Amino acid sequence: MYIDYHTHHDRCGHASGTLREVVEKAIEKGFDHIGLSDHSPLFMDKRDHANPNMTMAKSQFPVYVEEMLLLREEYKNKIDVRIGVESDYIEGLEDRYISIYEKYPLDYIIGSVHYFDGFHVYDPRRWHRGEICVDEEYRKYLKLVQKAAKSGMFDILGHIDAIKGLNHKAQSDLTPLLEETAQVIAESGVVVELNTSGLRKCGEIFPSSAMLKLLHDREVAFTFGSDAHSPEELGYGWKESMDVLLSLGVRELATFKARKREMVPIPELTGIPTNK
Repeated sequence: MYIDYHTHHDRCGHASGTLREVVEKAIEKGFDHIGLSDHSPLFMDKRDHANPNMTMAKSQFPVYVEEMLLLREEYKNKIDVRIGVESDYIEGLEDRYISIYEKYPLDYIIGSVHYFDGFHVYDPRRWHRGEICVDEEYRKYLKLVQKAAKSGMFDILGHIDAIKGLNHKAQSDLTPLLEETAQVIAESGVVVELNTSGLRKCGEIFPSSAMLKLLHDREVAFTFGSDAHSPEELGYGWKESMDVLLSLGVRELATFKARKREMVPIPELTGIPTNK
């Protein structure tokens, strides 16, 4: 069963293609499931559209959900459309975000740490602030990932080691911190995605092979997300991801419907057409 649970479209301001174009491209590429999961509005900001280049406006969120529901019905005989969102994890605002999402018929929520210390995780300015300890940035990021896991807000954790995305490598052995993070995730019961945007950003899937093994050893379940920012990127890195999982002994992927998890088998043939 070919799936892709992490996709974006033009409402977020930094991706291309409409939701319809994402669904139609998924059909063309042979997917069984397509998850629509664009960036949530910045609900922590008082403004309606705090960052037009990063997220949709608050006022657009109901329209986004309604469009996904209409597309699911329209294409129900061709593909299984799952209704999702990629939510920011903002420490201290867990209840606010939960109360908003409870109003909508979402199939799943991806929780991602994007912002900390005043910068987006992919903002290069983070690394040009004078003296900065790379390992400390990793520690702060992974501690927030742990809190996201423990929050109970999310079905899937997104790009859990995205701090490596701009190729700033840890300067010491962070294995104890990675083990701690893997254990927290395992105890929370949340699913971890193999996010192949890492292949485009730093040449390595999010999370790393070492982290995947730590997670698998603790019986964490996985799903797949290309983090596509155009219809053409759907399924990006599928084969590489499945090869890694199969080599670990993983044989199933997590899917979600109405916030309930269902495990599906990984296809034996992993050659779904992609742009990589």
